[in-house]
Amino acid sequence: MAIPFNKPYLTGNELENIAEAHRIGQLAGDGSFTRRCNQWLEQRTGCHKALLTHSCTAALEMAAILADIQPGDEVIMPSYTFVSTANAFVLRGGVPVFVDIRPDTLNIDETLIEAAITPKTKAIVPVHYAGVACEMDEIMAIAERHGLIVIEDAAQGVMATYKGKALGSIGHLGCYSFHETKNIISGEGGALLINDPLLAERAEIIREKGTNRSKFFRGQVDKYTWVDIGSSYLPGEIIAAFLWAQMEAASEITSRRLKIWQRYHAAFGQLEQQGRVRRPHIPSECEQNAHMYYLLLNDLKDRSIFINFMKQHGVFCVFHYVPLHSAPQGESSGRPASELLFTQELSDRLVRLPLWVGLDEWQQDVIDKSIEYLMGGAGC
Repeated sequence: MAIPFNKPYLTGNELENIAEAHRIGQLAGDGSFTRRCNQWLEQRTGCHKALLTHSCTAALEMAAILADIQPGDEVIMPSYTFVSTANAFVLRGGVPVFVDIRPDTLNIDETLIEAAITPKTKAIVPVHYAGVACEMDEIMAIAERHGLIVIEDAAQGVMATYKGKALGSIGHLGCYSFHETKNIISGEGGALLINDPLLAERAEIIREKGTNRSKFFRGQVDKYTWVDIGSSYLPGEIIAAFLWAQMEAASEITSRRLKIWQRYHAAFGQLEQQGRVRRPHIPSECEQNAHMYYLLLNDLKDRSIFINFMKQHGVFCVFHYVPLHSAPQGESSGRPASELLFTQELSDRLVRLPLWVGLDEWQQDVIDKSIEYLMGGAGC
């Protein structure tokens, strides 16, 4: 029986919520379920305001507008991230400046950021890889010294913290994803967390196609009109209804994922001691959310053997990002701040294991035993 890399989890209340949204009679955005989700995010993270979006990509695009990115403005970010991290700024004419990652967490190396700053730099975009926080205190201090805005790409960071603070709530803006591969899901979906109160009103306008429609519904204006640039960034109420069921079960989902993660981590400790693999590293100030479990193999050849072997045994493991600086669009739109040695090396070595709520113990046994056999001499 094949073990998929990911299997979307249902709490059991999603369809009932969708039916309720239909009974209420509002399926367009910003209905009662959207309001519940926004309030949950505000209470859970402590952000000033949360706005549900149709994707994390949409949240990042809103953030780029709020940061007033203009043609030629530079935005510092890692190359080891999803394309949306860069696309949001390139669409405004911005130039991604790629900084290398740390070898321990695979997050942007905060010690390299300051050297990448130029008079054109407008923003820093840390990406919390695998739900493990970047070194946010140092990043925020750098931003303050240079008058830069910080936009957290916390797509993988729901329910994770840095020194007790929710990821996405530390920078000026934060972006979440509820894609079906994330911890809590709505198929597609995302959210923008606004931590700087000065950006909140404009964020509402940008999200509502550049209109002050939200003010109209609150009775603050007698009609709404076009007042700024924007687009349709809000999700439909069916998406929000589905997501609300997930949010209500978020603590349980996280707990179950952490148990799977911890079992993996214990199973591969001996292989790490033997120098055959490297396990994820979680700094003491970070509380992670078990978004993913990955192993770092010795090189690209070993990873290819690993993935093929596991697939032959019905276990679907995958690699992750192709670094953006090496992609055709990345080469034309951005530039590396310096050599990206760890970015290239670790992207070639990383493999992700199946991790989803409902992964049974016997399935983990199959995965563990297959890996042990492979590492014991079947190829790697």
